[in-house]
Amino acid sequence: MSRGHCILSHGFESGPDATKVTALAEAAEQLGWTTERPDFTDLDARQDISRVGDVPARLQRLLDIAGAAVARGGPVVLGGSSLGAYVSAIASLQVPTRALFLMVPPLRMGPMPALDAAPVPTSVVHAWHDELIPANEVIDWARARSARLLLLDDGHRLAGHVDATARAFAELLRDL
Repeated sequence: MSRGHCILSHGFESGPDATKVTALAEAAEQLGWTTERPDFTDLDARQDISRVGDVPARLQRLLDIAGAAVARGGPVVLGGSSLGAYVSAIASLQVPTRALFLMVPPLRMGPMPALDAAPVPTSVVHAWHDELIPANEVIDWARARSARLLLLDDGHRLAGHVDATARAFAELLRDL
């Protein structure tokens, strides 16, 4: 029997088989959670004013997937990297979410609302040397929510810390 369902959203110009979301899925499955990794590559190929694909359509797709998972029962955890973290956080405001796992979350996304999230257990993993999203802004955002925060000596892709990120996700799931 599953402990719940994790929906893990890849970043822009990435995919559902990306290294980080794959590592998170493996960590969750080892703990008895089911996982799902939506494919947003078709939407990311669209160019709009944000230059990061069709963000409203990406959010709507995640809301539809998460809503269906909630309807099947059991807790839903949303997680993602970069743009995937942004849509996961915003979706948590509209779909019952047990917890959030946000990797290098952007605080602003063009004309979309500023990053916000439901008041649920939240873990944030960010990079000290993120070339796209300043660490100090993410620290302030996490502090305002009393979120668990892991800062790593890495860049935006967190490529050198995939295992540490997966361990942080497993810790969040164990604590639920």
